[in-house]
Amino acid sequence: MAVVDERLPIIVGVGQVTQRPGTERPREPLALMAEAARLAEADAGAPGLLRRLDSLRVVNIISWPSKDPPADLSRALGATPRELIYTHIGGNTPQWQVNEAADGIHRGDIDLALIAGAEAVYSARRARAQQVDLGWSPRGNPVPNAGDPRPGVNAVEAAHGAMLPTRIYPLFENALRAHYGHSLDAHRAALGALCEKLSAVAARNPLAWFREPKQAGEIATVDASNRYIAFPYPKYMNAIIDVDQGAALILTSVGAARQLGVPEERWVYLRGCGDATDHWSVSERVNYHSSPAIRAAGRRAIEMAGVGIDGIALFDLYSCFPSALQIARDALGIGCDDPRPLTVTGGLPYFGGPGNNYVTHSIATMVERLRAAPGSFGLVTANGWYVTKHAAGVYSTEPPRQPWQRSDPALDQEAIDAEPHPAFADAPSGVATVETYTVLFDRDGQPERGIVIGRLADGRRFIANTPADRAVLERMTVVEMQGAPGRVARAADGTTNVFTPA
Repeated sequence: MAVVDERLPIIVGVGQVTQRPGTERPREPLALMAEAARLAEADAGAPGLLRRLDSLRVVNIISWPSKDPPADLSRALGATPRELIYTHIGGNTPQWQVNEAADGIHRGDIDLALIAGAEAVYSARRARAQQVDLGWSPRGNPVPNAGDPRPGVNAVEAAHGAMLPTRIYPLFENALRAHYGHSLDAHRAALGALCEKLSAVAARNPLAWFREPKQAGEIATVDASNRYIAFPYPKYMNAIIDVDQGAALILTSVGAARQLGVPEERWVYLRGCGDATDHWSVSERVNYHSSPAIRAAGRRAIEMAGVGIDGIALFDLYSCFPSALQIARDALGIGCDDPRPLTVTGGLPYFGGPGNNYVTHSIATMVERLRAAPGSFGLVTANGWYVTKHAAGVYSTEPPRQPWQRSDPALDQEAIDAEPHPAFADAPSGVATVETYTVLFDRDGQPERGIVIGRLADGRRFIANTPADRAVLERMTVVEMQGAPGRVARAADGTTNVFTPA
C-alpha cells in the first residue's frame, strides 16, 4: 500500500552501547552517547545523517553530565542542529521525546532528529571510591529546558523517608498484593515467577548488564546475597542503576528518508502515542494499585495505531520494580496469564536501569525486533518518578491506514486530574488503619524504618513512620499489615507522624 503522507514520522536508525565492567579506559556518558549516535547512523544505512540534524535531544544525565550535553554532543558529532533540548528528570522522557519529535516532524517543523542518552554510574562510582581521575570532561550542572520540573515527592513525604524509588515502589507492591487477594507467600512466589521471565529475556540479550538467568526461587528468596532493600523487595527485584549504557534514535519523515537514501526496510513507524500524568504527589493518588494515567496514555496510543491490545505482538512495559510492571499490565488490559513477554530487553533489574534513559534502549530494541517481524506491532510504555509521568508508543513497520494525528494530552489530563482521592491529614491523630506500607532495611539486612500510608476513621489519608522497634518492623514483614488497625499521632519532633500497630 503506497504511503501518501510524506510527513509520516519514522525511526530510521537505532544504536546501543553497553560498557562492560573491567573496561580499561571507561568512557563518560558523552562518549557513550556519541558512539550510540554513530551506530544509529550506520544502522540507518545512509551516511552523513548526523551532520544534517536539525533537532538534537538529550535525556537527563545523572552520573556525569558535561556542562551542556546537547551542545557538547553536537560538537562531538560534527552536527549543527538549530534545536537543542535537554530534559528534566523522568523515565518517561525518551518515549515522550519520541512523541514530541514525531509531532514536530509531522507538522513540518523538524526534518531530522536525534534522541540520545547515557549513564556511566558504574565507572563513576568506582573511580570516586578509588580516587581515580578518568580524564572525563569537567562535570557540569546543565539546565534542562524540556519537561516537568516538579520534584518527585512533597515535603511531608520526604520527611517520612518516602523519597527514593527503592522506598516508594514497595508501597505500591504491598497494595497490589491486597488488591489481588494474595497471601504473603503466594505473592512472593508470583513476583519471583514474574521476574524470572524478565531475567530470561535479559540472558538472551547481548547488551544486557546481567546475562546469567535467575530462577524464580532465587529471586524471591531473601538471603545474604539477595537482602531486603525495602519489603517486599529483595535486591534482585530492584532496578539496577549501577551500569554504563547509552542509546540513540534517529527520527525523520517518510519524504526526508527517501531524499536521504534511507532504505525502506529500515523504517519503523510511530503508529500511535500518548502522554498523561497521575496525581503528582504519591500521597494524593486515587489508590496504590492502579494508574488512570497509564490507562489513558495507553488507550490513546493503541487507538491512534488502529490496533487492539490483542493485536500487539511485542511489549516493553516499564519495569523498574515489579509494581510498575503489574500496574501497567493491568491498566492496559493484559491478563496476568497472558503468554506474551512483557519486555524485549529484560527490564531494568536485569537489562540495566541507566537512569532516565532506559526507554531509549527499549525503543531501540523494539525497532530491531519489529524489523525482524515485518507487519507486527510493538508497544512501549515509559514511567517517570513514582508511577507519576507516563508516555506510550505503538510501533510497526506497517504504515498507518488512517491520518496520523497525535491527541493533545490535555484532552485526557483534565479527567485524570478530576479523579477523586482522599483528603490528606498533615498532623493525624487517633484510631487508624494501614492502606499500604513498607519496611526499609540497611546494607547489613537489618530493618531500620517503617513507612505507613494509612486512613483515619473519617477517611482522611496520612503518612507516618512506625516506632523504631525491631520486633515491630520484623513482624511487619511476616504478618499481613494491609488494613491492620493501630493509632497515629504526631511525633515528638513535631514534624513527622508515628503509626503504632495495635
